[in-house]
Amino acid sequence: MSHSSYARMWASCQGELEDLLVDEFPPAAATLLRPQKDRGQIFQSLATSYVKYLQIYRCLEDVYDHIVHPQKRRVVRCVLDGAMGRLLELKNEMVELELSEFHFFDDILQDLKLTPGDLEIPIPRWYLRERTQVLRDREKMLSHILVKGGLVEQEPISSVRTMCLEEAVRILQVCERARQGRLRAKFMTEIQRAAREALVGTGRHTPPVTMTPDQAATRIQKVWLGYSQRRRTKTERLEELIFLGMAPAEDQHGPSSAELQAQQADASRRLVQDRNEAEYQRALVNIKESVRVVDGPDMKETLQEQIRQWFIECRDATGKFPDFPNTEDGGSASIFAQKTPEQVAAELLAKEDEREKKKKKSQAKKAGKGDQKKKGKSKGKKGKEDVEEEEKGWKMTQSRFLPTVMEGSKIYKDVWQGRDDSQNFLQRFDAQLVREEKREEVEDEVRVQVDELMRQELKNLKLAVDRDKGKKKKKPKKGIKKKKKKSKKTSKRKKKKEKDLTADRSLESLYEELVLEGILIRPMNIKLSDYIGEYNYLGTTLRQVGIEPMPSLSDVRQLVALYAILPLGSRCIHEKAPLVKSLLLAGPSGVGKKMLVHAICTETGANLFNLSPGNLAGKFPGRSGLHYLLHMVFKVARQLQPSVIWIGDAEKTFYKKVPKTEKEMEPKRLKKDLAKVLKGLKPEDRVLLVGTSRRPFDADLKPFCKVYRKILLIPRPDYASRLVLWRELLHSGGGGGQAGPGLDLSSLAKVTDGYTPGHILRAVRWVLSPRRLSQLPSRALAASEFIPPLARQDPVFKEEEEAFKMWYSRTPLGRRKARAAKTIEEAAELKKGKDGKSKGMTKTDVKKKKKKNIKSKKK
Repeated sequence: MSHSSYARMWASCQGELEDLLVDEFPPAAATLLRPQKDRGQIFQSLATSYVKYLQIYRCLEDVYDHIVHPQKRRVVRCVLDGAMGRLLELKNEMVELELSEFHFFDDILQDLKLTPGDLEIPIPRWYLRERTQVLRDREKMLSHILVKGGLVEQEPISSVRTMCLEEAVRILQVCERARQGRLRAKFMTEIQRAAREALVGTGRHTPPVTMTPDQAATRIQKVWLGYSQRRRTKTERLEELIFLGMAPAEDQHGPSSAELQAQQADASRRLVQDRNEAEYQRALVNIKESVRVVDGPDMKETLQEQIRQWFIECRDATGKFPDFPNTEDGGSASIFAQKTPEQVAAELLAKEDEREKKKKKSQAKKAGKGDQKKKGKSKGKKGKEDVEEEEKGWKMTQSRFLPTVMEGSKIYKDVWQGRDDSQNFLQRFDAQLVREEKREEVEDEVRVQVDELMRQELKNLKLAVDRDKGKKKKKPKKGIKKKKKKSKKTSKRKKKKEKDLTADRSLESLYEELVLEGILIRPMNIKLSDYIGEYNYLGTTLRQVGIEPMPSLSDVRQLVALYAILPLGSRCIHEKAPLVKSLLLAGPSGVGKKMLVHAICTETGANLFNLSPGNLAGKFPGRSGLHYLLHMVFKVARQLQPSVIWIGDAEKTFYKKVPKTEKEMEPKRLKKDLAKVLKGLKPEDRVLLVGTSRRPFDADLKPFCKVYRKILLIPRPDYASRLVLWRELLHSGGGGGQAGPGLDLSSLAKVTDGYTPGHILRAVRWVLSPRRLSQLPSRALAASEFIPPLARQDPVFKEEEEAFKMWYSRTPLGRRKARAAKTIEEAAELKKGKDGKSKGMTKTDVKKKKKKNIKSKKK
């Protein structure tokens, strides 16, 4: 696509964003409306805004990745960060409203004419592109340390497998029987050939059939036409099945020509982006220097003249020279904010009065603390009543990202919306915009210097004209000193900073020690898109009926992108978005928990620290050793952020009772210190604790949920996800095996109900051995071949799935949801009771009805 095409995409996206901002900031009359009470209507509006912001984010991410103009890219990035942050805020609002991590948007997709693919959250491509050099240097350092410590994983040259005597004899017998069979087949072919030669020699063979040339040609045409028509029919049938999605597409060896051309265009755009960015950075320095040299002296003179004129006007108006504004108040910039000298003088006097009032209030507080406490209690009661009145309805919490979105939209409107950029074929920077921007910066720098000079000049004027007043105004300096003393006293009361146990060591030495101890490991190169799953098409329908649907693997993939990848990859988003310090991935073995951890690290370029109980066994013994380890891990994680701290088998850290076989491993070492360390993480620290658990019900629930605030329960895949899994694994993940039209994938997906993606992957790898792959051209795959390897594995039984559901219902979010459902039921029953009374029903009739409802629910 051309530069103009992406410019049009940006313009259309900004138009949609303007419509959304109108909904976000309704007119003044609409804001006076009462809080909303209909939960269904609230969720519908939140979900619609969420889907719309997601479409804007997808469009802007594509525009930002392909646009090459450096100044346009900055404006797009500003709006893009705001849209991503708003997306996370709306998701948090939906979770607090529905008390569920998973939400379904079937009806909204239908209304907006979108597909389930439009709900996929793309990972920003600049997360890794802008850190390419840093990631390369880190990879070099990691490989160097591994080679130095002798920890490089070398591929075995020859794998020798030990076997017992009976197995060796059986293998020899098989080989010998195969050799004898080949010899026997060779002898039989020689005997048959000799018999044919003998028949030809005696003349006893049947003579050839003679026919005319026309007959021969007709027979050849008949055979050829039949063969060609059968082949054509077969290909047309296969094409129709592929078009309908009933058969997988044929495997193309390598990308197509169109894909190659698109890749080359993207690569050339990357080069142009880098070249234009480097040119822009050089221009920022050069233009600023030229503005400072050319316009700096004039700016200084004009500012001095304006401030002197202000001195004279203030003296004429008030009879005395004004006080010069402090640097905290903006200095001379506050003077020229389109105000008269009288207004400026009045503002300065008002600020002085406020300071005096604050001093008096502080003295009054010290004098009568008891009376204030009593008043505070009475006020507190009133305040609670007001809060209860306000909390009856729902109101949207104040957004921290909407100002960013509005700022970017304003820049687009003012600068780029009506700008004719048709002559800028190479999409280089605009020098005039850079000059205007740098002129403001230089003016601010010059203003600071001029303020210092003019303060001294004003002081000299006051000493010369108003000497008596000047002496009196020296007294407040003592108050300033006292304030400084008070600040020193209050600083002593603050909590002491934690001791740096590794103050004498460099970051490189700490990094090396963690790598050599196996704590800092290299993540596997897995993308989030490799986590295969299909969208749940009946989620909203089931919820409307009153059935809670199980989430699909596609929903899990989206939540991992929202809670982990988007905040970790961007500092701006992590600081302002709802903070997620820890995340627990719970589910049966084989659902892809470990794969998701490695995908988070790959997509964000994060360091991976392994603090699993099995990995810590025998390392850093004792209490002091554990403190030293945690200090080292979190120090390196903060310095080299983003970082992911992974705890596999997280339930072992919070065991109710440690099994005898695991007592030597000391799995509960981290239990007490983990919550304390997490409290020390701030929004500026892009560090995420991720736990994975196969048996979360073995853990003590209260401390477990105290550490892991966000819990994602990963279920076994549904039918749609299993069908996609079979197709993808057979096509690529299973070692190059292709599913032909004769293979019934639908039956395989139905049969494997209860099996996890790990079970299916193991079955595919077992069947598609190198020998079986070599036989594919002659013998196509059949569904029956996958039954034996599946039968050897235990699926996820219904009892285990119910145990996971019961455990999740006891988590804080599950309990809140149960309480909310109970209150809704009670309200509905009360309403029914009132209706029954109005129709002539007695209390006993209402009670009987309740009992019948309870019995029917139990059945």
